[in-house]
Amino acid sequence: MPSVYQLKPAFQRLLTPLMRGLRSMGMTPNQLTLLAILLSAFMGFSIWLHTRHFAWILVVPIGYFIRMALNALDGMMATTYEMQSKTGQVLNELGDVLSDACIILPMALIPGNNLWLTSVIALLAMLNEFAGVLAGNISGTRRYDGPMGKSDRALMIGLFCLIYFFFPSISGWIVYLFCAMGILLIWSTINRLQKGIK
Repeated sequence: MPSVYQLKPAFQRLLTPLMRGLRSMGMTPNQLTLLAILLSAFMGFSIWLHTRHFAWILVVPIGYFIRMALNALDGMMATTYEMQSKTGQVLNELGDVLSDACIILPMALIPGNNLWLTSVIALLAMLNEFAGVLAGNISGTRRYDGPMGKSDRALMIGLFCLIYFFFPSISGWIVYLFCAMGILLIWSTINRLQKGIK
């Protein structure tokens, strides 16, 4: 199933010089993971701030790009420098769930959206990541199948916020976006579980 995740190898190649530079400065994979979580919390706070100063919504698409880079860098660094750890695995999995919640739940503040739908999307995103971990426990390989994995959610929400900044009148379309995301999240979760039990 097509997914933005399939672009990860090319993205990692672009980030290799940065990864080496960060490691030479003493950065560790776990520190990068924590930075990604903190950035996600700031992105969620920025969504709240945009109700007072609209330009803050631009933090979301910019922040998503940085978060995806940090998520790629921590894994690259851990593998390249043999720094994998159980703590790192826990941070990665919990970090993804916490980061999604930090960003998705404040989206309820966008005009035309509602807390009920937003909460359902946050729950489905959490279940999607859980399905990837569960499938990994069964098959031995953590599943990242689409069509609505972490990277796909980042693209959809980031792109929406970017367009919303230039055309605020589209705010009501967030409901249709989230409904589509919900369907694709269910599809993605089923894909991961099916691949895990094959």
